[in-house]
Amino acid sequence: MPILCNQMAFGPFLLLALLEGTVTAAVLALTALGLSLVFGVMRVVNVAHGAFFMLGAVLAWFVASHVPGAPALGFVAALVLAPLAVAALAAVADRLVLKRIGYDPEATIVATIGLLYIFEQAALSLFGPDARPVPAPFTWRIQFPWFGYSGYKLFVVAAALVVLAAVWLMLTRSRAGLIMRATQVDRQTARAFGINVDLVYTGTFALGAALAALGAVLVVPIQQAHYLMGGDPLLLSFIVVIIGGLGSLRGTLVAALVIGLGDGIISMFFTPTLAKIIATLAVALVLVFRPQGLFGARA
Repeated sequence: MPILCNQMAFGPFLLLALLEGTVTAAVLALTALGLSLVFGVMRVVNVAHGAFFMLGAVLAWFVASHVPGAPALGFVAALVLAPLAVAALAAVADRLVLKRIGYDPEATIVATIGLLYIFEQAALSLFGPDARPVPAPFTWRIQFPWFGYSGYKLFVVAAALVVLAAVWLMLTRSRAGLIMRATQVDRQTARAFGINVDLVYTGTFALGAALAALGAVLVVPIQQAHYLMGGDPLLLSFIVVIIGGLGSLRGTLVAALVIGLGDGIISMFFTPTLAKIIATLAVALVLVFRPQGLFGARA
């Protein structure tokens, strides 16, 4: 009888862990996809990616708090305006900084580290050190036999899937995606065919930042906006793109699902610290036995 009771108690906790892990995976997939696109097309390791995530959350709080009316109106405005503003800022950073150093791999790492600190200190000065909440656009819950679960969190998963599908269609079915893939394969040949590589790089950098900001806008009603909140998304995004394969869209999605679900389950039954340790060990194993990642192509 005690064994049966333990099994009955285990089921709801496992379901809750899977749901939480799916939400984490959805937001992580958006954030890591932006990082993967930037590296895949530009061969730039963007250390400032976590800062773009943070800026998306901070701008979401600013927009939502200044739009009158119901919380849903402020959230919808933030969902549109915050990623666009972060994309514009990333485009300016690309033109003023990365382009001027010729996208040199080593120099871009140093430059994006500098951008990271600039954006964080700017957010600290203008936003302040305190975490700020952003109200969810709705509060309805889905009732399971054992517990009620936030309908907004399920909306986050659905919204992330829609955006991921849209990005995949853009990359595989549109002229813009063809140009990005051509630039990724051979930059010099792309120039010879009349492709404006500098414009492609700026657009890719802006798109990657917008995806990170969009993930932050979706998650900020669950968490809170804070000027240092970009650290964990940056670390997990690097873990995802290394495991999945740098520049691999499919690898990014699969790795985000694995890391997100693992984080949800391990955090629920053990500690979040153990989840981070296991993820880091997974990166070490991949680097030793398959350096190109699970779905990456060998150079």
